[in-house]
Amino acid sequence: MKSIRTVKIGSLREKDPEKRGRIEVWEVPEDPVGPEDVKIKVAYCAICGSDPHLVEGIFGWPVPFGMGHEVSGVIVELGERATKKGLKVGDRVSGNFLRFCGTCYYCQNGQQQFCLHADESNHPGYSEYLVWHESQVYRLPDGVSLKKGALLEPLAIAVRAVDKAELKFGQRVAVSGGGPIGLLILQSLKKSGATDITLIEPIAERRALGAKYGASHVVDPAAEDVREAAARITGGLGFDVVFDCSGSPKAVYSLPYITAKGGRLIYSAMYPNDFEMPLNLYKFCYYNELTITGMYVAPYAFPRAAQLLPDMDLDDLTSAVFELDDAAAAFEAQVSGKYPKILIRCNRDLE
Repeated sequence: MKSIRTVKIGSLREKDPEKRGRIEVWEVPEDPVGPEDVKIKVAYCAICGSDPHLVEGIFGWPVPFGMGHEVSGVIVELGERATKKGLKVGDRVSGNFLRFCGTCYYCQNGQQQFCLHADESNHPGYSEYLVWHESQVYRLPDGVSLKKGALLEPLAIAVRAVDKAELKFGQRVAVSGGGPIGLLILQSLKKSGATDITLIEPIAERRALGAKYGASHVVDPAAEDVREAAARITGGLGFDVVFDCSGSPKAVYSLPYITAKGGRLIYSAMYPNDFEMPLNLYKFCYYNELTITGMYVAPYAFPRAAQLLPDMDLDDLTSAVFELDDAAAAFEAQVSGKYPKILIRCNRDLE
């Protein structure tokens, strides 16, 4: 059986009270290609903001386990029944790391994100080759580079977040957190009719990117009280829609206070699984009638995200590239916040 190189959290660092994992490159057996499967030679896999949380052991998963889900690459083999999408060997593709069963209650109810049989993370993306079911794979539009293609999955998250906002033309929107998801949501909002967008972000370089991508206002929460800034920007009314993309317990508590009466508050990040936030139900849910929601993954959004890819400005999010053998250094750079987004190149001969 052939072997491939892949990135895993291979072990826990000794004498580390937080049990932080070690990023290691392993040689593992290659996955077989089933009759409905697609084998992809991986070009790039981007580091998701949630990946360092996995390294920190946020879910308590036993090591070792593979990682990576923001993938682009080229099809090199198709199972004999992988014919429904018209995919061909040589196609440049990306996809959804989740395989939905299509038969359970939630899949049949239009809620694939809760699929009882979702095949999650069994085929890690930080690998030389990857085998996915045909249903997970999407052809990239002509002219979209493999670097940009690696951002299809996070763009799908942004598309679904904007779906949940039920945005109306001319509404005032705030985005808390200027990481990749926040910046992709910001660009998507501009295309969806929001005319006044505020980015709340402590890192100056990311505030500059927010302004570049169309933010009308940028707020440094380390220098200005967020509630006071919201009152100044909105004339005391608050924002019609507020997204949290920070995942920071320090940032999320203020957001109900800056959401306008009758507004929508969308917690669209990953949070520590033991974090609980106090919420005055009388004030925010009864009197202010806020709609407060969260989100997990992005069923149904991938085809539309693929259509959006050619029109998105992704150069700043795809400029930092590390090689597969340098994955540990890539994760250290990710934690440092030096780059807005980092790609890991899994095969040097693909561009």
